[in-house]
Amino acid sequence: MQQILVYSDSLSWGIIPNTRQRLPFDQRWPGVLEISLTLMGQHVRVIEDCLNGRRTVFEDPFKPGRNGQQGLAQRIEIHSPLALVILMLGTNDFQSMHPHTAWHAAQGISSLVTTIRQAPIEPGMPVPPVMIVAPPLVRQPQGQLAEKFAGASQKSQGLAPAFREVSQALDCLFFDAGALVTASDVDGVHLDAPQHLQLGQALAHEVNAFLVKQA
Repeated sequence: MQQILVYSDSLSWGIIPNTRQRLPFDQRWPGVLEISLTLMGQHVRVIEDCLNGRRTVFEDPFKPGRNGQQGLAQRIEIHSPLALVILMLGTNDFQSMHPHTAWHAAQGISSLVTTIRQAPIEPGMPVPPVMIVAPPLVRQPQGQLAEKFAGASQKSQGLAPAFREVSQALDCLFFDAGALVTASDVDGVHLDAPQHLQLGQALAHEVNAFLVKQA
């Protein structure tokens, strides 16, 4: 069985927009990915490490532990051997308490890739390949997220091109989720269940093609 690690935030944790509830595993995109890959004949396990509010490499001034750099090397060590690491982060870098732009988020992703590749895995285990997924852009934040993500729509502009450039420079796989799905109409930030389904199924085709090529 091959293992795939999804390292992400609430967009992958499966928070239901404008609530504190969570979609079940088979409805959130990492679960859809595992189920779809299994139907394609892949013997895989998708490991979710998705923390609400996680940034790329930045601190949350109000909640500890949201810096994605913290503990990442140990996650790779814990779950190795890994056939693939999927990074989908960046949205929280644009919260209203931060001045960050797409360029800053892309530099954060670059730093995370370096950490993954330098993780202290056991001798003889493979350094896992990385897929960088650019999340959909923040729209007009609504409801509970209106203040937290004020200005995020403007700050996140250019995210996919910035992530694509980093992916090419670091020889990572790349997927633009924003070309496929948009943030929910309900809160302007997260994904609705149909979008989780669409994203998980699309990523399954990309990941399956990669695994077949690696076999």
